[in-house]
Parts: sequence; structure tokens; C-alpha cells
Amino acid sequence: MKITDIFKRQEKTFSFEFFPPKDEISAVDFGINVGRLMKLDPSFVTVTYGAGGSNQDRTFALVDYLQNKIGMPTAAHYTCVNASREKIAADMQELESIGIENLMLLRGDPPKGQTEFVVAENGFKYASELIEFVKEYFSFCRAGAFYVEKHVEAESAEADLQHLKKKVDAGAELLVSQLFFDNKKYFEFVDKARKIGINSRFIPGIIPITAYKQIERFTKMSGSSIPPELALALEEHQDDAKKSYQVGLDYTIKQCRELLENGAPGIHFYTLNKSRAAVDIFESLDTKKYFAEKEVI
Repeated sequence: MKITDIFKRQEKTFSFEFFPPKDEISAVDFGINVGRLMKLDPSFVTVTYGAGGSNQDRTFALVDYLQNKIGMPTAAHYTCVNASREKIAADMQELESIGIENLMLLRGDPPKGQTEFVVAENGFKYASELIEFVKEYFSFCRAGAFYVEKHVEAESAEADLQHLKKKVDAGAELLVSQLFFDNKKYFEFVDKARKIGINSRFIPGIIPITAYKQIERFTKMSGSSIPPELALALEEHQDDAKKSYQVGLDYTIKQCRELLENGAPGIHFYTLNKSRAAVDIFESLDTKKYFAEKEVI
């Protein structure tokens, strides 16, 4: 099922992002955690794609498993990195052959050891170009990404918004944010996007910070700022893992409720292949209130 068809049944959705396990040990943990998360009956899930397509085979195998063995609508991440038009077309055909209907189309980060994005020979420089190519030749549902506090490489917030509009004009049918922690900035971003004609679903991407040491990594990863009150609370309890976990969990639960109650169209949860925080957060939400399916006439 395409994610856009799910939107016809669910006014608000909740979904999870996974990445392919790297070895047999992590695969065991992954299986246990996925089992717990699938019991929450998410609207859909996504599977990431390694830098430079380094884990492409595992990505394709995992989306195949999640969709065709478990029966979960699944989106495969796909990037421009090291991908010519010919390779992209072949990969799209492979995904079509296993019944995948949804893609998260991204420019992608430079491969490990590189600091700048390099365009592949006969490839694409921007996600908007990849989206346009896939739309022209294939029938996938196409998701794109956005940054609440702008992409780290963007010249300005305004320039970043214009790049996002290009993605939508090229064929992105829904948008999922990189992780962020300040809801005010999310709503301000959506308002600005609407004013320049972007009328997509802006699904918030959420992750709990459950330890003080995660702050630097998460802010570097997403370009998002950490609210001072959250940073101070985590710093105060940085030597108490249990208390830090609860501080981060409580903040994220509050963040999710505020988003949903003020018009956000759902939550996309970055699980890091772990289930505890995701289960705790979603069990704290009134899922019948927020995520109930609409009657289809």
C-alpha cells in the first residue's frame, strides 16, 4: 500500500525508521525490538540507506522482509550518492520487482572519509532531481526530507525553503523532518512553507535524548538546537542513567502531545533500532484519539 493511500484512512499517522543490522548479534537485537514495535501497529516504516549505498543490499532485503513477510507498508530510503541514472533505474526496477511502493528520496551524505558531496557521473546533485527522475519513469509514492532549522549546507533559511519547494514541485508527495526538539520552530517552519505554496504533509521526525552525551551528536546530525531547559536537566542527571532516561522520555512525550494537539499530521520516530523509548512514548499517547482510522465510504 502506498503511504498516500494510508493518508486517506488516517488523518494522523505514526511510523518508525530502522536501519539494517550490521552483523548477526545486532540482527538478534533488531528482531526482538522490531517485534515489540510492530505490536504498536504503526502506519508504515522506513529503512535507511548507508552512505554511498554501502548497505544497499541489506536495505533492499530488509524492506522486502518487512513488507512481504510481516505485511507492513515500508519505504526504502534511496540517495544520489554514487548513483548514475542507469544505476538508479536498475535499482528502481529491482524494488518494483519485490513489490515496494514507497521511497524516501534523498541527496544523501558524503561517504565515510569524504567531507563534500560529489556528483556521480551521469548522476544527480540534488534530491529534487532524483525525485523528478523517479516520478517520470516509475510509479512509487515519493517522500522527501526537510530540516526545521535549515540544512547545515544551506545559505539561509529562505534558500532552504526554496530548495524544499523544488522537491515538492518535482514530485515529492509527503515530507518528513529531520529530528528536532523545539516545537515552536516546527510550527513556524510549516507556516513559512505554506506561505510560499508548499501544501504537503509535514510529518515531524522525533527522537528522545535520553543521555547528556547524546546532545552534541544529535545537534551535529540534524542542525537542530536543544532547548536550554532540556540540556540543563540532562546535564544535572548525566551520571544517573535511569533519571536521564526519564527526563528525555518525559520531554519527548510532551513534545509529541503538543505537536499532535496543534495540528501536526503524525509522528515519525527515529528508533535507532531500539524499542524501549518508542514503546514507552507511544503507550503514553492516546492512540485511539490521535491515530484512529477513518471510516472509508
